[in-house]
Amino acid sequence: MKIITVAGARPNFMKIAPLMEAFAAEPSIEPMLVHTGQHYDERMSDLFFRQLGIPQPDVNLGVGSGSHATQTAAIMTAFEPIVLAEKPDAVLVVGDVNSTIACGMVAVKLGVKLIHVEAGLRSGDRTMPEEINRILTDSISDLLFVTEKSGRENLLREGVDPARIHVVGNVMIDTLLKNRAKAEASTILAELGLDGQPYAALTLHRPANVDDPVILGGLLDALEAISRDMVIVFPIHPRTRKNIDGSPLAARVAGMANLRLIDPLGYLEFLKLTSSARIVLTDSGGIQEETTILQVPCLTLRENTERPITAEVGSNRIVGTDPQKILAAYREAMSGTGRKPAIPDLWDGQAARRIAKILVKVL
Repeated sequence: MKIITVAGARPNFMKIAPLMEAFAAEPSIEPMLVHTGQHYDERMSDLFFRQLGIPQPDVNLGVGSGSHATQTAAIMTAFEPIVLAEKPDAVLVVGDVNSTIACGMVAVKLGVKLIHVEAGLRSGDRTMPEEINRILTDSISDLLFVTEKSGRENLLREGVDPARIHVVGNVMIDTLLKNRAKAEASTILAELGLDGQPYAALTLHRPANVDDPVILGGLLDALEAISRDMVIVFPIHPRTRKNIDGSPLAARVAGMANLRLIDPLGYLEFLKLTSSARIVLTDSGGIQEETTILQVPCLTLRENTERPITAEVGSNRIVGTDPQKILAAYREAMSGTGRKPAIPDLWDGQAARRIAKILVKVL
């Protein structure tokens, strides 16, 4: 049973690592890895492959960056000959990036079964490109593997056959649990001069937050107040850096002594950074899940989340972008008076193995 597994962008790599390992352990599965090259620089791609022990891709499409239309079209054009030549039994895609929907459409139009891992997540916000990718990919998938109960409920509401839906847990948590001890040995805190010092970790990359100078300025208002209490470590996304550099906000950011801008980190270094933080502020979906496992307070700087379980039982709070609301949630989180976070069902490090077993049985 030949399965082409697709990886494209940094969020995908943590999800495919346990899948490739689980597939290698199943004699009836012949795994093939295709990297679309949607994220292509050393820190965003090659470093993750090395740290997570992901086998070198069988094919790297090398599509690079571009607008959504340009990138999606380039991936489809490059991926189609691979599917035609390899004649796989199925194509497996993860997450919600452009590579996910692009390769999914190619597979389905060529009559190849499509498997979507991390299916059913919905924010309800169609201004997010990822939301469109999620909805479209789920609508054409033959098998849908779900991380949390809301995913199954969303798919059923959209008319998906229950027989195609499998709640298996979270493959990204498989990666976290496997690498947690290794990350603990990272020297990143010493390198940043933070050993034994309280600090916050910050990530910001969503266009709604970083492309609008008014929104970004409001977020800086909140960050300025928090930085009076502790250092904020900010591994800055290239998109965010580009928007700040050369803008009126650049001088303001430069003047915030306790806001430490650093280059993007490898997986192990970032896991060490977040696991040791007093609090994490983010607009990333995956970090909401990771902090839930790490039991670290997380403030999500968005008005919604496609991962509601992290706020229902985990350590996450959806606080939006209003500075006053962010600071109120920050003070409450720091007071330690909230409920004790719990771990969602099946987030136990075994999701990829469950997926492999189901694929062998069903396909």
